Amino acid sequence: MNNETTKNILSVDNLSVTFSQGDEINCAVKNVSFNLEKGKTFALVGESGSGKSVTAHAILRLLPEKSCHFPSGSVTYDNRELLKAPLSHMQSVRGNGIGMIFQEPMTALNPLHTVEKQISETLTLHGKLSTKDIKRRVIELLALVGIPDPEQKLSSYPHELSGGQRQRVMIAMSLSNEPDILIADEPTTALDVNIQKQVLNLLKELQQKMGMAILLITHDLGIVKRYADTVAVMCDGTIVETNNCKNLFDSPQHPYTQKLLSSEPSGSPCAEPTKNRTLLEVVDFNVWFPIKKGIFKRTVGHVKAVNNIKFTLKKGKTLGIVGESGSGKTTLVQGLLRLCSSHGTINFNGVNIQGLSQSDVRPFRKSLQIVFQDPFSSLSPRMSAADIISEGLAIHNPMSAQEYDKQIIQVMEEVGLDSTTRHRYPHEFSGGQRQRIAIARALILKPELIILDEPTSALDRSVQCQVVDLLRTLQEKYQFSYVFISHDLKVVKALAHDILVLKDGNVIEQGSAAKIFQNPETEYTKELISTALNL
Repeated sequence: MNNETTKNILSVDNLSVTFSQGDEINCAVKNVSFNLEKGKTFALVGESGSGKSVTAHAILRLLPEKSCHFPSGSVTYDNRELLKAPLSHMQSVRGNGIGMIFQEPMTALNPLHTVEKQISETLTLHGKLSTKDIKRRVIELLALVGIPDPEQKLSSYPHELSGGQRQRVMIAMSLSNEPDILIADEPTTALDVNIQKQVLNLLKELQQKMGMAILLITHDLGIVKRYADTVAVMCDGTIVETNNCKNLFDSPQHPYTQKLLSSEPSGSPCAEPTKNRTLLEVVDFNVWFPIKKGIFKRTVGHVKAVNNIKFTLKKGKTLGIVGESGSGKTTLVQGLLRLCSSHGTINFNGVNIQGLSQSDVRPFRKSLQIVFQDPFSSLSPRMSAADIISEGLAIHNPMSAQEYDKQIIQVMEEVGLDSTTRHRYPHEFSGGQRQRIAIARALILKPELIILDEPTSALDRSVQCQVVDLLRTLQEKYQFSYVFISHDLKVVKALAHDILVLKDGNVIEQGSAAKIFQNPETEYTKELISTALNL
């Protein structure tokens, strides 16, 4: 393979990537080859841990230099070999010639810097604009990726944004210097269906306008089918099939590709228990954040992130909460768990936990567990998988080391993780594997209520099916109740008995899942369902 033809803006030839840890050598990518044509979209798909992200990081030399090696292969961009290029050349290529949208925006963004500083840093480093033009360009980029009130968001920090908004900031950063190539590593993972469609259409428009090539890494085959020109399927570090998009979907050749294409969350929610008592009752629930101005920081108004919410959840049932990014879904459940200040009634098992002190709430936390949206930022990098999973047991149910280990192995196997990896650290797992660790951490306490905040967003389709089946099985076995937040309405349809639709912090529709999917009342809900089922 060569890069002599002007059509190929990037060539990856026979690339192998290994990681060494002591005497152990792990081959993550094996003899991978492909060409990326100018103005085209090349999709790299496969299950979590198949080597997609490692391949992308190898192109930009973002892998740890001491433990990472390239036994074979070359990466050629702009007639220059990148694997052996000096660091100074790579610094000029990164962000300028090749931009990248990273998979986990919370960990990719600096928590100490504002949105304005992080985007303007990229512009400043490559010196394409004067200082006075940089702020204007940052506002322009934020508006371009669909951030509402971009001027007000300039001074925001990452933790003040929703998951979808953080992802959009990452996209704005990657597009800031109008690169020749955009590597998009799961660019729509944290986004709701409407924003997914907007962002992908935006990338397509920019691609046509700028002639930009896109290397799309994703587990969402619906996106691939709609937006990719060519598709390569990876399995265990190897490309098993490459074809143009239409041919691959119409006539997949490899058994692994056939398996991927047939994987789709399906089925119906568990049968409702005949005697199901009310587990959670929420009345007149509000989460308002004060707006303070002036020298004395007087409160002049409120951001009504969650406004006047009311619902009940019975034992053994699932409530699906859906809505666009920034609609208040995550803020709602954080308020319910007393993780942020809120007002209103939260009756859990007949006790209003809203009126309790934090120390009095602590005993309830064994029965109230959460799986957070971003698995990497919610897992301690200093703790092994075993320590993370058993942390709750150590607090709520101390036992012998042997019993800890037994329960850790059992729950890891329940969520589809290899229990022999339990002594590894979060950075040694793929994004999907980290999410399964987070699910295992919640499951091990066998709580009555599990809040799942986008628990399948980082998982490929086949693993999504496994997790959905697992959650249904566990619900039938242990009568768990779930509050399930997701932008993937196919997953919600397979799990939820009831649905609550949020927009701008307000409930605009709620009722049984069957009724809302079959006959949505509001235009907003109709658009959500239509986009989700057609994307």
